[in-house]
Amino acid sequence: QVQLVESGGGLVQPGGSLRLSCAASGSIFGISYMGWHRQVPGKQRELVAVISSGARYADSVKGRFTISRDAAKNTVYLQMNSLKPEDTAVYYCYLHQTSGLDYWGQGTQVTVSS
Repeated sequence: QVQLVESGGGLVQPGGSLRLSCAASGSIFGISYMGWHRQVPGKQRELVAVISSGARYADSVKGRFTISRDAAKNTVYLQMNSLKPEDTAVYYCYLHQTSGLDYWGQGTQVTVSS
């Protein structure tokens, strides 16, 4: 079993920044990729960013968000700059193992409001 623990969410004003962290622990036998999704009530969960050998971003966050990973710590980060009210959502970390299994964090709330 793999556990993902997220941190770093909160309330920020438009134009501000936040950094999310997600630490993986447990029976990690091989990580294909890690990433972040987000979800607002009434809408489907959407991909924000994913990282393996390279990084990929949703068009809505390109140039503002940066995903990075510390492989030694099994931790992934999401640096979010120039935040907009439409970035308000619950952000979920996920991990895809080489075995094919997916794991999700519990989610962390990000609210962008003045």
